[in-house]
Amino acid sequence: MTKTAIIIPARYGSTRLEGKPLMVVAGKPVIQWVYEKALQAKSADMVIVATDDKRIYDCVIGFGGVAEMTSADHKCGSDRIMEVASRHPEIAYICNLQGDEPLIEAESIDAVIKNVKEDDRADISTLIRKITPVEAENPNLVKCVVDNDGFALYFSRSKIPYERNEGIATFYGHLGIYGYKRKALEAMTTLPQTPLEKTESLEQLRALENGMKIKTHVVDFVPVGIDTKDDLEKFRKIVEEKISKI
Repeated sequence: MTKTAIIIPARYGSTRLEGKPLMVVAGKPVIQWVYEKALQAKSADMVIVATDDKRIYDCVIGFGGVAEMTSADHKCGSDRIMEVASRHPEIAYICNLQGDEPLIEAESIDAVIKNVKEDDRADISTLIRKITPVEAENPNLVKCVVDNDGFALYFSRSKIPYERNEGIATFYGHLGIYGYKRKALEAMTTLPQTPLEKTESLEQLRALENGMKIKTHVVDFVPVGIDTKDDLEKFRKIVEEKISKI
């Protein structure tokens, strides 16, 4: 059990943008953009798309990728990637890369994997970025506070820390990519939901409430996740601008 896998959970159904993994930008579906970014990471031995939809499965196989079908009953991406990992006893480390993050940087994926592989204290790893106090007011942007060693103390939809004294705190926004030691992922998918997790609707709080350690890494890019038609058009414009400069 020594392999490292990037597993990309991908669903067809989405309340805000149904079928987004298969939406085409510059000749490639979104899931292919994400898959190719994952292939650029140097730390992984395999990349697998985990999906419950035959259309996505066929698409990935069609462009030469690797995909596995999973149950349609999973409530979250962690459960979906655990089903795939359970078929591969050789996998020791798992990176959960969201299927709607086509602009994720390969170096950032490698940083997530490195932190969970090389830091014995870390059960899980993730990314954060510096944000402004104004951004910190947005409940749709999850915030994180960390200790002196870069381990997460708490995640919240509220602005944290509270500024009793202004101008001191550094605010961090959370990016939803995770690295797991296999045992940590197994625990996350078997432990019951916790009170803080239910309150904030943040799965990572289950790990913190159960004493797991989450190592963070600070990046300096602003992600473009695709959740709406506007997000898709934003990504399309970014790609078109890059192509025009070639």
